[in-house]
Amino acid sequence: MLQIGPYHFQSKIFLGTGKFSNFDIQKEAVDASETEVLTFAVQRMNIYEPNQPNFLEKIDLQKFKFLPNTAGAKTAEEAVRIAKLAQASGICHMVKVEIIGCDKTLLPDPVETLRATEMLLEEGFIVLPYTSDDVVLAKRLENLGAHAIMPGASPIGSGQGIVNPLNLQFIIEQSEVPVIVDAGIGSPTDVAYAMELGADGVLLNTAVSGATDPVKMAVAMKLAVQAGQLGFEAGRIPKKTHAVASSPQEGLGL
Repeated sequence: MLQIGPYHFQSKIFLGTGKFSNFDIQKEAVDASETEVLTFAVQRMNIYEPNQPNFLEKIDLQKFKFLPNTAGAKTAEEAVRIAKLAQASGICHMVKVEIIGCDKTLLPDPVETLRATEMLLEEGFIVLPYTSDDVVLAKRLENLGAHAIMPGASPIGSGQGIVNPLNLQFIIEQSEVPVIVDAGIGSPTDVAYAMELGADGVLLNTAVSGATDPVKMAVAMKLAVQAGQLGFEAGRIPKKTHAVASSPQEGLGL
């Protein structure tokens, strides 16, 4: 069970709704993933043009919680405005803070992310900040009162997977709130690895929507979450620098 603020989820996958080739494939992938949380950029909402296609039109909205994000914001004030827009639309009281500080790497701005998190918490939002794999920054965000921490595995949309597992593990080990690994995941291997490190969940978008078969990939990601979590709970054997026989000779009377 994954608890974020007042919400409880069975699924450990948060799934983005963008970049799918069409709405039918999007719906199939969402169903196949068995996610309970859908994420999207508020700026993609057709608020002023209701006759335009709705990117959620194929989805039974009653089945999901929504995690709108503040993508496009460059400052804390812009992020707060976007979050309030989502709240006014009746979507959800939960928001992912996303403030990009570098247009080349798409890494988040740590100062503005801290400011926005504090401001939104004061407004009563359930706040999930997207951050880099900075161990100290993650703890600062938690200390402010963030309801979950969302460190990137690698740059957004890169598919590089987990490039700094040590930092990610440090963040997970020190955190008393859920850690959702976000950004850069490319394959089920990456998802399983994140869960084996002890993550509470993963947020996926491009890894599913950009796959040759998004529906099959959604299933693969769901199974990877389950395998990784079971592996973490089971406890892997320690790594050694030497071989250890799998069939010991002791006690055989030879």
